[in-house]
Amino acid sequence: KLAGAVKPGFHPPVGGFVGMTRNNMKIEKRIRPIALLLAIKNNKILVITGYDYNKKENFYRLIGGGIEFGETGAEALKREVKEEIDAEIKNIKYLGLIENIFDYEVKGRHELALIYRADFKDKNIYKKEEIKILDSRYPQKAHWLNKKEVLKNKLYPEELKKMI
Repeated sequence: KLAGAVKPGFHPPVGGFVGMTRNNMKIEKRIRPIALLLAIKNNKILVITGYDYNKKENFYRLIGGGIEFGETGAEALKREVKEEIDAEIKNIKYLGLIENIFDYEVKGRHELALIYRADFKDKNIYKKEEIKILDSRYPQKAHWLNKKEVLKNKLYPEELKKMI
């Protein structure tokens, strides 16, 4: 069982246009650009635990979210961090792009994930073991988890493991 695992009944917010099928699975008919924060403190990574009911698996993901039209990846990251955990970031550094084609909750999805490192302006964030996610429709928390724990379990997008 993953640390901070979500109990059945949790459904993370999802969106998009659903259309054609791939392997008898609905797919979203758009590519979603997202910005994700790879936050690290003392060999720990800040992650959110998710659950896929179709695959019946827990997984980890980073804080972040969609890039809106006219917004840069760094601007989106600042906004998403503020919305998700009410924190501000500085020293934002672009690490790379991950193209992520995957299935989640019986839907095929396609994301372009811009991955960033950054520092929190408020150093107290680093002292919290868990942080409440504010913009989720369902109770969620971010956790500072040991890098080894995160790497030995499901982390999405999977290519992130190469950047850590």
